[in-house]
Amino acid sequence: MEYTILIAEDEPLQLDSIAGFLAKQGYRVLKAGRPAQALDLAREQAVDLVLTDLKMPGMSGVELLEALKTMNPGIDVILMTAYGTVESATGAMKLGALDYITKPVDLRHLQSMISKALERRQLISENRRLREALAERHSFSGVVSNSSAMQAVMSIAGRVASSSATVLVTGETGTGKELVARAVHYAGGRREKPFVAVNCAALPEHLLESELFGHEKGAFTGADRMRRGRFEAAAGGTLFIDEVGEIPPAIQVKLLRVLQERSFERLGSSEPIPTDARIVAATNRDLEAMVRDGSFRSDLYYRLNVVSIRIPPLRERREDIAPLVDASIRRFAAEDGKPITGISKEAMDLLVKYRYPGNVRELENILRQAVVLCRSEMIVSADLPMCVHEPRTESAGVVPGLSFTERVEAFERSLILAAMKEAGNVQTRAAESLGITERHLRYKLAKYGLK
Repeated sequence: MEYTILIAEDEPLQLDSIAGFLAKQGYRVLKAGRPAQALDLAREQAVDLVLTDLKMPGMSGVELLEALKTMNPGIDVILMTAYGTVESATGAMKLGALDYITKPVDLRHLQSMISKALERRQLISENRRLREALAERHSFSGVVSNSSAMQAVMSIAGRVASSSATVLVTGETGTGKELVARAVHYAGGRREKPFVAVNCAALPEHLLESELFGHEKGAFTGADRMRRGRFEAAAGGTLFIDEVGEIPPAIQVKLLRVLQERSFERLGSSEPIPTDARIVAATNRDLEAMVRDGSFRSDLYYRLNVVSIRIPPLRERREDIAPLVDASIRRFAAEDGKPITGISKEAMDLLVKYRYPGNVRELENILRQAVVLCRSEMIVSADLPMCVHEPRTESAGVVPGLSFTERVEAFERSLILAAMKEAGNVQTRAAESLGITERHLRYKLAKYGLK
């Protein structure tokens, strides 16, 4: 890639000397003997870097710098200055100059300085492209869907993206709740700010509180230093609170206060810290039922449920299966370097008919395995796992041909269904009858796609 450097210098010998040297280094060089000429060249042509003398008649290097930055805030400027005006050059750096070099100019040092400046410029450009690619990956256009149900989901998400309203995303495990949350973030005005996620089900209560709000040094045993929480990390961006239904009552109170007052306190501190993070929460649980049985605060629920987005399970939008299969096969085949071009009709028919208790995540896992096992350019039914070939059972009876693990899962699922029915779908009583914790039961209900 050819870089263009504009040199503004009123001494002809110095101008020709520097220009000739940089041209030999492979740069495209533009020469200006007056500041006004430099401005005209910068308007007419794309310039990557400007090298300007600090002292010039008619307009100083600082004034040229300000004019160039007004014209193009992203342009890089290096100042050339005599020893007696170094202080002025360092002051100019506060106005946006990238660096300065003293006269007489050491051409090798100048070459090193320009190389670093252009490397920095290239890095910024690459980072911008990566951010744009990331935004595209998580944008609504990146969501694979043909169904009217998912189009309705994307319509709501698109309309809420530009606002700061709190969003509650609901749906079974594996439906893509975080994907929708990220799409809301990257389609809105906060896309340049952080997207920070926290999974409430993965952390015990004392750690979850510290993860959300941070802590001061000495706040508890083991707190050997101050730590910023997720709310601080998400400043100006989006905080995605996954599995919000798993938040213990004590932390529910603190989260409600943050939503009401837009501030929080680190553990071990009484100093309020303001937050402008946008909240997107997600859950696979029925929060309304939890409000009724007293396990989730009603005031917190209504604070979270400003805009509600329900993602339907994959079995309710089977028209999405084929495009998801095609997209996943292409992605996994590319990652593994395998020349797989598609899937047989018989294998696709099996996938379309399957129930998917694990939803899109389970479909991706099935296809990941199929790509690994495939020995040709086409995935066939033999490459698919046994669960796709045989229907899942609702009782302790098992289908012939199931593996040992699948037989155990079918039996476990039937026990859970029976316990829930006997307990009138009250999870606390069902867990007690099974001899497991309610948290463990909720995990199993989510795992098997049971409501």
